[in-house]
Amino acid sequence: MANNRIGRKPEWRKLGMGIVLTLSLVLAACSGNAGNENGKTTEPTQSPGNSGSNEEVKENEGAKPVYPLDTKEKFSYWGAINGNLVTFTTNLAEAPIGKAIAEATGVKVEYIHPTEGQELEQFNLLIASTKLPDAMEYTWTSYPGGPEKAIADGVIIPLNDLIDKHAPNLKKILEADPELDKMVKTDSGQYYAFPMLRNTEGVVFRGPILRKDWLDELGLAVPVTIDDWHAMLTAFKEKKGATAPLSAQYANKMNLQDAFYGAYRTSQDFYIDDEGKVRYGPLDPQFKDVIALFRQWYSEGLIDKDFPIVERDTLDKRILNGETGATVFLLGGGMGRWLESAKAQTPEFDLVAAPYPVLNAGERPFTGQRDFKYNPKASVAITTSAQNPELIVKWLDFAYSEQGAMMYNFGIEGESYTIENGVPTFTDTIMANEKYNSQQMLSQYTVPNGPYPMHEEKSTNTFPQQDEAVKVWSETDAAKHILPAFITPTVDESKQVAQTMTAVNTYMEEMFIKFVMGNEPLDKYDGFVKQLEEMGVRDVITIYQGAMDRYNNR
Repeated sequence: MANNRIGRKPEWRKLGMGIVLTLSLVLAACSGNAGNENGKTTEPTQSPGNSGSNEEVKENEGAKPVYPLDTKEKFSYWGAINGNLVTFTTNLAEAPIGKAIAEATGVKVEYIHPTEGQELEQFNLLIASTKLPDAMEYTWTSYPGGPEKAIADGVIIPLNDLIDKHAPNLKKILEADPELDKMVKTDSGQYYAFPMLRNTEGVVFRGPILRKDWLDELGLAVPVTIDDWHAMLTAFKEKKGATAPLSAQYANKMNLQDAFYGAYRTSQDFYIDDEGKVRYGPLDPQFKDVIALFRQWYSEGLIDKDFPIVERDTLDKRILNGETGATVFLLGGGMGRWLESAKAQTPEFDLVAAPYPVLNAGERPFTGQRDFKYNPKASVAITTSAQNPELIVKWLDFAYSEQGAMMYNFGIEGESYTIENGVPTFTDTIMANEKYNSQQMLSQYTVPNGPYPMHEEKSTNTFPQQDEAVKVWSETDAAKHILPAFITPTVDESKQVAQTMTAVNTYMEEMFIKFVMGNEPLDKYDGFVKQLEEMGVRDVITIYQGAMDRYNNR
């Protein structure tokens, strides 16, 4: 048995206490429009459970469900499938974790998985139909008008009474954390979904990554300041032959998670300033300094010359082939994956996390990647098509129980994990499989995204470099400055934001590339800012500020 410890605190049974923080992730803009014309009523359809079973609605209020539930009913659940799981099966119900959940809860769920890459399109088609799946996993804050409007449109039902009566495990967690409780409500105080809750270590999972073996060979320390970075990237180019010393995945802009921007106390996007006001980074005077920095580095050959077309596969190749020595990427899918891939062919290959850079040594990074206690991406709402919402609530609440949280996080005891010295530990079946990597194996035995509490001790880090990276990347003021994903503009505001930002993002991407590549003189930067303002970006700032104010008053 490999000693792959995944936790540090042996009191793992004290669930619901350290399981408060969320999944971090990026919201997908939803352009679909659903209303009462879809033929759905605004009142939820509710019916009692099976007669004579312990699942009747007449069950005492607040009574704790006994699992497995005594029922023969099924319900449908719409949600994305883990990309790693499709290596083994096309449906979660057929995976070991799906079968284990069904056995433990006594409920067989009919999972409906949208085609990868077509989730938004298929969601919109469902919303426009007259019959919805019973439960839907979605980023409900991106519904036009937010979850409040989804309830008003008769798409999903409010969950306050159902959680109060039939979800004691989630209720206990929310009562213990008022800030989290505020996050998972609408502005009017309605619970709308069962949330995924991240633990205190799970909120930071992306940051600057460097070739440590190159640093050691060149006698360089891990860079702290912008000047340190310039010296290091120059050395990578001149002494290691790196053709793309700094590279990053591109999606509308280089995905740097505010690395370098934060050194100038601004952001790539909307953010919260020190006074608690919403700002848009490109309107800041100092944003021009960031563009000037990138422009200089690009002209010196320090930034990937093909940066506008760098996708995941390209970045993997650059890192593993020695073309790139620095990037900003994921803890597991980047650092862990690259270390695992390179160890056989290039034994000296090593990576290290770098702190988010600052202008002057001793400064604390202004921002960086950090998630919140709750990120709405993997939220499960119950639709108005559900005939037995009580059963669905009880099934969902299992994930927040001690038994359920262990199962969702670690899988099946004796197969995917064992308890060693009081700590759940993944087995060699997961961590040392000869055919599949750990992420692929975990996809069969755990639920990476979904409504459940991320266990305080869960970590799939294979390498100590990853543990250290979390500590390094956590040392920022990001929690003060990142605009929360769970604020909800009104339906009219949502339409205005979508329309404005579609145009703004297109223009922003075009000008960013031109400025950095030197195809547009910086003398035109003021005109660029003026154009952003004329496109209505300040109206979006006002909308987000109002949404933030409403959130703060929940």
